[in-house]
Amino acid sequence: MTSETVISNQAGGRRQQTAQSAAAARPATPFHDLEHYIALPRLSTLALSADGTRLVTAVTTLDSKATGYTTALWELDPAGVQPARRLTRSAKGEAGAAFARNGDLLFTSARPGPDAEADGEDTPAALWVLPAAGGEGSLLLSRPGGVGAVWAARDADTVVVTAEVLAGSADEQDDADRRKARKDRKVGAILHSGYPVRFWDRDLGPSQTRHFVLEPEPGPDDAGLPGTTDAQPPLRLRNITPDAGAALLETGAVLSPDGGTLLTGFRIPLGRGDTRSVLAAVDTATGGRHILLDSADADYQPGPVSPDGTTAVVVRELIPGPERIPEVALGLVPLAGGEFTPLAAEWDRWPSPAGWLPDGSAVVVTADEDGRTPVFLVDASSGAVRRVTADDAAYSDVVVSPDGRYAYALRSSYLFPPEPVRIDLATGRTEPLPSPADRPQLPGRLEEVEAGAPDGTRVRAWLVLPAEASAADPVPLLLWVHGGPLGSWNAWNWRWCPWVLAARGYAVLLPDPALSTGYGRDFVRRGWGRWGQEPYTDLMAVTDEAVKRPDIDAGRTAAMGGSFGGYMANWIAGHTDRFRAIVSHASLWALDQFGPTTDVSTYWEKEMTAAMAEANSPHLHVGQIRTPMLVIHGDKDYRVPIGEGLRLWYELLSRSGLPADGQDGTAHRFLYFPDENHWVLSPQHARVWYAVVEHFLARHVLGRDTGLPPELGL
Repeated sequence: MTSETVISNQAGGRRQQTAQSAAAARPATPFHDLEHYIALPRLSTLALSADGTRLVTAVTTLDSKATGYTTALWELDPAGVQPARRLTRSAKGEAGAAFARNGDLLFTSARPGPDAEADGEDTPAALWVLPAAGGEGSLLLSRPGGVGAVWAARDADTVVVTAEVLAGSADEQDDADRRKARKDRKVGAILHSGYPVRFWDRDLGPSQTRHFVLEPEPGPDDAGLPGTTDAQPPLRLRNITPDAGAALLETGAVLSPDGGTLLTGFRIPLGRGDTRSVLAAVDTATGGRHILLDSADADYQPGPVSPDGTTAVVVRELIPGPERIPEVALGLVPLAGGEFTPLAAEWDRWPSPAGWLPDGSAVVVTADEDGRTPVFLVDASSGAVRRVTADDAAYSDVVVSPDGRYAYALRSSYLFPPEPVRIDLATGRTEPLPSPADRPQLPGRLEEVEAGAPDGTRVRAWLVLPAEASAADPVPLLLWVHGGPLGSWNAWNWRWCPWVLAARGYAVLLPDPALSTGYGRDFVRRGWGRWGQEPYTDLMAVTDEAVKRPDIDAGRTAAMGGSFGGYMANWIAGHTDRFRAIVSHASLWALDQFGPTTDVSTYWEKEMTAAMAEANSPHLHVGQIRTPMLVIHGDKDYRVPIGEGLRLWYELLSRSGLPADGQDGTAHRFLYFPDENHWVLSPQHARVWYAVVEHFLARHVLGRDTGLPPELGL
């Protein structure tokens, strides 16, 4: 035996030992280790080229420091044969993918341009292009205020983008000068004359949204848009909504196939800080705007335009009141002007339109239904509805192939995170496409639970069970209430992932109580303005049903929720002591205080009268709370302002019925995030969030100490 052979064998043995050690250290599933969990890749959005040969998705992964996420664009094979292929790579990431008519891929990125100076400061997102013929991405256009969403016409070279402008700016140069002055003088002040002044987690103003057409700088050798010539002329943005003011705040927009019309929601002021969204059609050539739909009792948002460019699908949402729910319905409207014609008016679901069949015969939509979100076809003439997908999944980001045979979508459920699939629209058969990310192994199984509410209504829930749950070894139960409240536990959620808790031995109950979508209008009406009544009794009924199971330990239960789910956690705490611990994240506590301080108080005032708010306010029952509570809140949460968490925490300490807890003083805890918003999005804080929740539940439900993250300094 030669020395080289001995060295080779020794090296092979060391590699085998290293592999065995790594395997021993590797968690059973990614959900058993929070570092592994937050590092799982996450898919979002789909873009399909006009000829149907290219499909692009966005994949989000941890950055190099594991303190943030970055997103790259990947190409998928619509035929399902070739593996996924990464298209972009930059530390800043990429987003907003849209295919131009010629196949060029447009996207936005804050990566530095070729002539950028490294000043150590963040740069705003700019518009970039990847040529259809291949090659590196190149910068098309940058501006100090950045570039937002991108739309490209299917049958024309028209490209429209959204961008922010300072409200008083006369043109792009003036906007750049004003921004420079604010930056150089470090001015952050904003003078408001309207409402709202903030939204979710961002301060509004002094910038406002505008729509722009991308076009060449005028000149004798005007050569068109990206990819049409080898020598690309300089590009500029032409503002087609210069007088919009704040009308484009949180509104949707779609571009007609011929690029001639941009349909957009457009907010008109009603006085007293309130607005209503009408449907506006903007001529992309002239900037001329006319209102297509305007009703005193409804908001309108645009859906896709028919392949022949004559008709748009429209989403109408009735403006709610204390006795009226915000019903969502589809309709059709001619782009030339006309009435709103209801589409599938008798269908008792709240649909979201995705696209038309190429022959204009039907509209592809998704809608929540019984804990799923299937794909449906709605006949454009008769309004007849046909369910296409028959599985237990939720579909999103649906795009239709140019031949109308297939739709492509991201599919998820509580068994797997979003993955790309191809749907045969005739048969409903769904096939996975080669994906940039594999399905993670789960630490258990998924079942359903149903119960009868006190009024006889059927209430259903998903039940996530750890692998070890059995009649011989029953496991503790965690009731997890969804937010919204108009929503449903039907799709994978990275922020609210039950498998992290299942990996720690808990069964997790995910119920859809009154107010949940996917069960019809009457199911929503049961809880409208009655948050502490039917939603609460529904939750208790389905919990009662779950704890009857032999694989559930009825003596070890806890409850938690975020946003509206946090409200319900607070309400539960004041109305029953059946749970050993309760976690309340970003929760509503005192409804009289919440109403005037949330980011859109005008909406809240429509939902509940003062009497309703008082009858359903958890803070009035603080003296009945005898269950240890973990309060969690982010300071940048504008939807449920930090004052709710601060008041809840103080009143738990000063007025709740829970006795003191030895040297700790109280069994309650308050986890505060100064830099997070409604959801706690950064990976390092998400890890802390799950770890503290695990610690709190383990202490009170399991009677053991799991330890706290050392970064908390405790």
